[in-house]
Amino acid sequence: MSEIIETTVYQLAELDEPAKEAARAWYREGGFDYDWYDGVYADFEEICAILGIALRTRPVRLMGGGSRAAPCIYFSGFWSQGDGACFEGHYAYARQASANIRDYAPKDAVLHQIADALQAAQRSNFYQLRAEVRHHGRYYHEYCMEIAVGRDSATYQAVTGGAEDIVIEALRDLARWLYRQLEAEYEHLSSDESVDAVICANAYTFTGAGQRFG
Repeated sequence: MSEIIETTVYQLAELDEPAKEAARAWYREGGFDYDWYDGVYADFEEICAILGIALRTRPVRLMGGGSRAAPCIYFSGFWSQGDGACFEGHYAYARQASANIRDYAPKDAVLHQIADALQAAQRSNFYQLRAEVRHHGRYYHEYCMEIAVGRDSATYQAVTGGAEDIVIEALRDLARWLYRQLEAEYEHLSSDESVDAVICANAYTFTGAGQRFG
């Protein structure tokens, strides 16, 4: 025989603190099943273009059919040893990269240092350096990038002045920088303030113990 059971439900603001924590934990467990990192990726693509890095792309299927080209950027995080970020692409000299990155990100000293290092390496090699960056392995961090540095010289001159190591380290520094941006974005979106705002905006309701209802 069926019966009707009445349950009192609450908005987040009506819960006590332990129940609020339970409600937040519910959201954090399943609330990030979307591309929350798209803004970070878009910023990274702009930075790569300024520095002279053409990111490789891969086809990604769309829900309605068809596909779109997505940049080859990968990451894992943010709690385990070995977490990090990496990318695939082709690097070549970009004019005014040091000045342009300062215009784009005037307060980001790490990006300035990366641009300056690449510029110095190019200068000592008559701006002929290039690099291919490929991901390898099953992890995603800066040391999962295979970076092959060469020189477009009509007379087959070798890379000089330690430039190969400089370019490799600069590109790995860029992957480290990307990971820090992703981590900061995740921490912001998963903070109590941000989670509370999303829960309230969607008018989610909970039991007195903070369990999602409905």
